[in-house]
Amino acid sequence: MKFLECAPLDRLNDFLDNLNLGERTIKGCLEAYSCKHSGADKKLSVSLSNEILDYLGKSSDNDSPSPVESLSARTSRKTLVYLVLALYHMYPDYDFSAVKAHQFFTEESWDSFKQFFDAYMFEASKEWVETFEGISLLDALFKAVDEVVTLADCEIYGYLPDSEADPLPDRGAIWSFNFLFYNRKLKRIVTFRLSCFSNLLADGFSFDEMLDGYDEEIFSNMDI
Repeated sequence: MKFLECAPLDRLNDFLDNLNLGERTIKGCLEAYSCKHSGADKKLSVSLSNEILDYLGKSSDNDSPSPVESLSARTSRKTLVYLVLALYHMYPDYDFSAVKAHQFFTEESWDSFKQFFDAYMFEASKEWVETFEGISLLDALFKAVDEVVTLADCEIYGYLPDSEADPLPDRGAIWSFNFLFYNRKLKRIVTFRLSCFSNLLADGFSFDEMLDGYDEEIFSNMDI
């Protein structure tokens, strides 16, 4: 995959680079990639494809629940390879398994992404409006990503792994999310990673105390 310089993403990346919100810091990054293989990606792509085919060969209809059914389609396998390659570029020091990663990808809609964003980025959104005025952070994100990959034609995926498959085991991380906006026609992916780190651990708060307070705040911002 080839990294693409995309000016529409720059302002958002500058804002989310190290956003200090007092008790916590949010770190986010948007990156765009062409899905055309280049260099080491060609070899890695073949390796990932072989891993998937080997898994399919060893699986049976009794292996439920499993990703076998969806991986049986060639287009699904190709999409998975692109998504895992994007993860490798997002986290170059982490070794992803295509089959294991598949179990943690979730198909999202813009509405489900918006619900997540409104809940977890509530404070960041207020900070954006105070800094730039006018357009909201979510609308700015929509506009920027749409310029790069045309959201109406995108498939949206979330990567929400368990602790063993999480590339962000850093101490102090309250939460981390990874979203991928894939335009099959353009053969482009925009990756969006977000993490939230506590600034309280250094002040003597226990990790459990900090999480309990944060969970209460998150649910208070959600429409149930």
